[in-house]
Order: sequence, then structure tokens, then C-alpha cells
Amino acid sequence: MGLVGVVGAGVMGIGVAQVLAEHDHEVIVVDLDDRVIERARRQLAQNVRLQRLYGGSDVSAQPDQVMGAVRFSADCTELGKAGYVIENVTEKWDVKEQVYRQLDDVCGDECILAANTSAIPITRIAAVTRRPGKVIGIHFMNPVPAKGTVELIPGFHTSEETVRETRELLASIGKEAISVGDSPGFVSNRVLMLTINEAACLVYENVADAATVDRVFVSCFGHPMGPLATADLIGVDTILYSIEVLYENFGDSKYRPCPLLRRMVDAGLHGRKSGQGFFSYA
Repeated sequence: MGLVGVVGAGVMGIGVAQVLAEHDHEVIVVDLDDRVIERARRQLAQNVRLQRLYGGSDVSAQPDQVMGAVRFSADCTELGKAGYVIENVTEKWDVKEQVYRQLDDVCGDECILAANTSAIPITRIAAVTRRPGKVIGIHFMNPVPAKGTVELIPGFHTSEETVRETRELLASIGKEAISVGDSPGFVSNRVLMLTINEAACLVYENVADAATVDRVFVSCFGHPMGPLATADLIGVDTILYSIEVLYENFGDSKYRPCPLLRRMVDAGLHGRKSGQGFFSYA
């Protein structure tokens, strides 16, 4: 498969790059923002060191090997050398659409394009390319290095060869792939986004504060993390954009985003990555 491209140097992109590099893949991470690239380089180094320090990795690659296997670039034409590209940009259709049109132009004809998306249908993404058979969805869970399972989403035109090569890539990095249908939100986020949205409404309506809502789920149901702490981990902005995709596609009032989520995103309270969300991470 050769070089694997990772588009987007945010939390998910860094995680994907890390697991690829830890399993002996050569990786190039592309992001158009130089400041994001510098932050991502530092974050990757820190993640690799901490994971080994706390025994969170079962791979033998040393930190220097992992860092040496990952290059960063602001030049998307370098993706022309990649045999497989995994996209991790924001959950906004106007952004995704432009990214895939550009990837279609710069990537080789045999390159597979995988969308690491929370909610946007894969067939819709594939339709803006000239290679719909080589477009597939991989919904990685956050944090990527710690989660052993992904949702695998073939689009309407995705070929069996693309599915096979994607399964091989995922197996090579220790990920189990559960194949699901191409519906907005797939399986995980059709359920999870509703839960998080309703939990946010409980806070918005002063039924309970965030800590109390999460305590119910952790203490009563044995969940390792409550829905609002989960929102902070994923990113409150990503949560909002994903719910908006569901609302747009289904037109059902149950997917109407909670006003509190919009207010938090407008205020820059995006969760762990910003230092403040439903909880403080200062």
C-alpha cells in the first residue's frame, strides 16, 4: 500500500497517524494551517511518550521510530504519492466537498479515499469524485489509539476491492471493522448524538447540572464515561455539526440541536481540545 496520507491534523488526524506509524506504515499528515501542523507535531510526540509511559500501547515501535515515520506538510500535492488517504476534516459539508474535489485531483487514480466522518453519508461524499468505487467510510472512535473497533461504511458504489483493501489496512493496525449501512450517523452516532443532545437539554433546562447528568449514567448504568464528558472528548463543535447533519437529512425534530450546544460552540467551549466544555480541563 505504501505511503498513507492523513488529511487534517486535529485530534482524530493525529490519532490515526499515530496508530499507522506505530504499525510500520509510512505516513504523511497534510493540513493547510501551519500553526495546526506545529501543534499536531508536538501533540503527537507527547501522545507517543505518554502512551508508552503509562503502558497504553502494545506495539514495539519506539517513540523515535513513530515520529520518524510521520511527515507533516501544508502541501496537498504530496498526497499524490499516497496509495491510501484517510480524511479527518470538520463535519461540515461545504468543507468536506471542497476537500474531496481537491483530493480527487491530486491523488493517483488507484488511491483509495476513506472518510473518517461522524455522520455525513459516504455516497454523498463519493458523488463529488470521479472515483466513487474507491471511496469508503471509516468511523474511527476517539481516542483512536485506545479504541480497537471502527465502523466500516461502504457507499453505494464502493467496490469489493476497496472494502477488502480497507479491511486489510485496518487489520494491519489492530482495528476490528464492523460493517454498517450508509445512513447519516451510521449506527453509533444515530444513537449517541441523540443521547448527548438530550443530556445537553437537561442542563439547558436546569433539570440537572452536567456533573449530575453524567453521574447518573456512570453510577446507575455502569458507563465508563457520561454523555457530556463524552461530548467534551469528541469535541462539542463536532457534536453540534454531526447533529446538524442528522437534522438536515432526516428532518425530524428529535434531531434539532440543543441551543446550549450552539451557544457553547459560539463561545469557543469545544471541550478537552479548548480546555473548557461541559467540564473544565485547565
